[in-house]
Amino acid sequence: MVKGISRQVIVVHAPEPKLFEQAIFILKDDAVGEGITDEALLKEAQQAIHGSERQGKKRHFYLYGAFWAAGGALVTGLVWLVTVLL
Repeated sequence: MVKGISRQVIVVHAPEPKLFEQAIFILKDDAVGEGITDEALLKEAQQAIHGSERQGKKRHFYLYGAFWAAGGALVTGLVWLVTVLL
């Protein structure tokens, strides 16, 4: 005999399945009882999926900081070189 719990899930299919076909979200027990519509649940699931796109922007931020650090080091080196030569 197999015992189990029935859970409600939302399945969101990927628009461009390169690596993943779908994402499965398991709803909390009290999520449906609060009067939340199906559209609101689907919208929140899609926001959770698209929230991972922000991580790519963080990589650009680190490169941006490294660029300015290298520029500052270059300016500092040039100022030091000018003061030593003059």
